[in-house]
Amino acid sequence: MSDAKPTTEPHGKLTIRALAMPADTNPSGDIFGGWVMSQLDIAGAIAAAEIVRGRVATVAVEAMTFIAPVKVGDVLCVYCDLKKIGNTSIAISVEAWSRRNRFFDRVKVTQATFVYVSLGEDGKKRRIDKTAPILST
Repeated sequence: MSDAKPTTEPHGKLTIRALAMPADTNPSGDIFGGWVMSQLDIAGAIAAAEIVRGRVATVAVEAMTFIAPVKVGDVLCVYCDLKKIGNTSIAISVEAWSRRNRFFDRVKVTQATFVYVSLGEDGKKRRIDKTAPILST
């Protein structure tokens, strides 16, 4: 058993918010996990592109964990934090929190690490300039 305290506050920078709509539900009436995952990927790509100052593409999703369902009417808030920068790739830690009833009862619903590759204008891998100041994530 772990002595770690449960996370009560998001880590990282609020990157996007999206309202969960009825069209995004699965057969159980909860928001489809694929919709949630796409929101995390969008937010992670925004954060990664800001840091590398250019185009990125998703290459991997690591350790994605669904903690709680997202309900219709929830506002999904996605937070991003830089985890690691390589020569051509970048890992972003992503957390999603739902605001139940749009305003109250914030609940952590999922977390993951997304890995992106930096791309040049030609669509090929591009070396990340680590000497450039990193924009805050």
